[in-house]
Amino acid sequence: MNDLIHDHPALKWRSGAAHRELDHLAVEEPLEIRLGGTRFTVTMRTPGHDEELVAGFLMTEGFIATRAELAEIRRVRDRRGKAEPNIVDVILAVPADALRKRLRRNFTISSSCGLCGKTSIESLRRRLAPLSDATVVHPDFLLGLGPRMRTAQEIFASTGGLHAAALFRVASNGRDGAGQRPDVIREDIGRHNAVDKVIGHALMAGMLPLAGTVLMVSGRQSFEIVQKAAAAGVPILAGVSAPSSLAVELAESLGITLIGFMREGGFNVYCHAGRVATE
Repeated sequence: MNDLIHDHPALKWRSGAAHRELDHLAVEEPLEIRLGGTRFTVTMRTPGHDEELVAGFLMTEGFIATRAELAEIRRVRDRRGKAEPNIVDVILAVPADALRKRLRRNFTISSSCGLCGKTSIESLRRRLAPLSDATVVHPDFLLGLGPRMRTAQEIFASTGGLHAAALFRVASNGRDGAGQRPDVIREDIGRHNAVDKVIGHALMAGMLPLAGTVLMVSGRQSFEIVQKAAAAGVPILAGVSAPSSLAVELAESLGITLIGFMREGGFNVYCHAGRVATE
């Protein structure tokens, strides 16, 4: 974990006085993703669980549909055979024609988002079937997720500079299906990266679709976060902050229960409230 924290001197003002000391900063570095040796994209991320990040990104963005289509994720090596820490190459088991179609489709969704929300949602409807998951959770279960996620955020505890995404299993009685810690928790400088790492872990572990789960995120719920949850089959998405209007519209369309402002003993349910046992 020390490789993910950088100490930097800072002038700190406290109680009317200034003093200098080292402050802990979360590391941020670029990750270059290649497809079959060709540069595909670059994302800024907190190093760690890179393979999960790449797998989750490719699945949630529609470049692969199953674990079987992900043939290999490997580190690129330099001329001396040393692994490059910030470059990975992905080999896909997807026919060339199908991959080209997926690339064109993803470009349409990405370019329209924010300009024409209805175009984005209609594109995703064609790719993602609405969820019919019958999971029901109790309010006390939901209210306990935030504290449990914060307790497991090891790097955030030192830096205060990372987002987190955590996956919780719901038991048949609508309460905790695991233990005191999330099934999976990942931290990253980017909220969407943390989600991709969680979903990538689930993909590589053969856990998809994620029926009977709650995905908790540390920030706001955007259109992109809802899209990723839907692609993984998550029925309930919760966050400590507010959702955007387009996120609510997409969640309503795709059958996801969207919960915001989960803090201070309360929460708001924006759509598909039948999964929350409020009676």
